[in-house]
Amino acid sequence: MYGLMGKISAQPGQREALIGHLIDGLRHLSALDGCYAYIISRAADDPDGIWVTEAWRSAEDHLASLSNEGVRAVITAARPLIAGMSDRVEFEPVAGKGLLHPQS
Repeated sequence: MYGLMGKISAQPGQREALIGHLIDGLRHLSALDGCYAYIISRAADDPDGIWVTEAWRSAEDHLASLSNEGVRAVITAARPLIAGMSDRVEFEPVAGKGLLHPQS
């Protein structure tokens, strides 16, 4: 299993609009077999910050999602609202509520 977490900084005052694009992307991700979780969170300490946490069957499934036409359209629409990305962390999910295939 493959996990990814990162912080997205929206352009000032554009966090809710950017979250709207990310939420729109969920309909494309939900159709992808390898995506187990995609969680969008508002940063409590940053009015422009968004945290995204993802769980995938594999790193290859995550990479393949970036070629999906719908996902690419959402990225293109959201890109002007993004001021930066930071704190990216890759990890291996082991178990948790919502994970379909916990690892031993």
